[in-house]
Amino acid sequence: MPRSAPFSAAPARPALLSFLGGVRTVTGSKFLVESDHARILVDCGLFQGVADQRRRNRAELPCAAADIHAVVVTHAHLDHCGYLPRLVRHGFRGPVLATAATARLTEIVLRDSARLQTEAAEHADRHGWSKRRPAQPLYDDDDVDLTVKFLDPVPVGSEVEVMAGTLLRLHHGGHILGSVWAHLTLEDGHTLAVSGDLGRPGHPLLLPPEPFSGADVLLLESTYGNRRHDQERGQRTFASAIARALARGGTVVIPAFAIDRTEVVLHELAALRGDGTLPRHVPVYVDSPMALAALDVYRGAVRARSPELRPEVIARGGAAISPEPFLAARTVQESIDINDTTGPAVIVSSAGMATGGRVLHHLHRILPDSRNAVVTVGFATEGTGARSLVDGARTLKMFGEDVPVRAEVVDVPHFSAHADADQILDWLRAAPAPHATYLVHGEETAAETLRDRIDAELGWTAVVPRSGEAVLVR
Repeated sequence: MPRSAPFSAAPARPALLSFLGGVRTVTGSKFLVESDHARILVDCGLFQGVADQRRRNRAELPCAAADIHAVVVTHAHLDHCGYLPRLVRHGFRGPVLATAATARLTEIVLRDSARLQTEAAEHADRHGWSKRRPAQPLYDDDDVDLTVKFLDPVPVGSEVEVMAGTLLRLHHGGHILGSVWAHLTLEDGHTLAVSGDLGRPGHPLLLPPEPFSGADVLLLESTYGNRRHDQERGQRTFASAIARALARGGTVVIPAFAIDRTEVVLHELAALRGDGTLPRHVPVYVDSPMALAALDVYRGAVRARSPELRPEVIARGGAAISPEPFLAARTVQESIDINDTTGPAVIVSSAGMATGGRVLHHLHRILPDSRNAVVTVGFATEGTGARSLVDGARTLKMFGEDVPVRAEVVDVPHFSAHADADQILDWLRAAPAPHATYLVHGEETAAETLRDRIDAELGWTAVVPRSGEAVLVR
């Protein structure tokens, strides 16, 4: 549970906000808030993508992990929660505050991450490509076992005391199940809001994010700060790509984030089953143990009639996220067996950015054949396999070899669970202007474009911070 600290009657000094990650990049979100009596980390994500970013996961934080009193997690994607076991390994012992759904999904994500890191370390030792002897994962199963003990569910809409004089209120974020934007009231009375990842109003499963109600300082995501989603066009592109590949007798591989994106993809495939675009005889494989575990959490939310879900999704029950009969590959052998199938098929597998996991084995098999197709359905950061494919790579480095890319590659970013630039502006419009708005969780061009729009259209003071920068909250 949240802990209290001695509280002084002396006037509180302004809190210091440090940007430790998630600035000028879409990974590694970490924002440290330090006041007289509290040191709170908002989000605790892993860096992904290019090697220079991944190396930052081993860098020391500016304060000891044991000196951080609490962590607030806005949602369960790896770039927002994946550093937690590393923090615990180095001594953090405070509460990890999140919604109940985020707590359940975070455990799934962290266990999968520990497994992948352990496997990567073992592979590095066998093949000698690591600079460390022996190779060391960032964390392992034991670290995750300890980490989940600190997960402390917080109800949405209720004000809780994180530390004496510091209050937290969570609001539905509409990005993935359990996602929130967070509002902190600090010891001196100033307020800080963190958007997390904002959902888009057109999400097929979740209701839109709760409106922004104002704060002295706002940290605002900018993943799609320079783009606009066209949902109908995205659905047409998705359907057309699948139809073309199936007509060629090919296999469609859809790299999809295990949490939420898989559910959205299955929702769209269910619609294609219904209109005949995806014939009943074409098998649909879901090859990701983590995605299947997350599906169980989503189905539980449907049964519980979660207030995050759209009423029509609740009314349809499990059919909303299941193009039955899809085939679940839970074991390694079941995943291997998919490669023995012949004829048209659809394979939904993680990781969404094609940085690891089972999807790599499917891509390795299908990329050299022009009958096949790869459909990417969300943002892919620089340095990832999915980004290379979207950017037109002729070969992809996989398992120590250059694999030719002859399969059709179709990018459908309109399936993203992130709000686009127009939707972010709409989320802001009804609120009073913060003293400062910091554009985070976006590549540099996207963040700067959104900054300029906020300045021009709202007249707000907006800044794109730099990694390691610190500012006062006032």
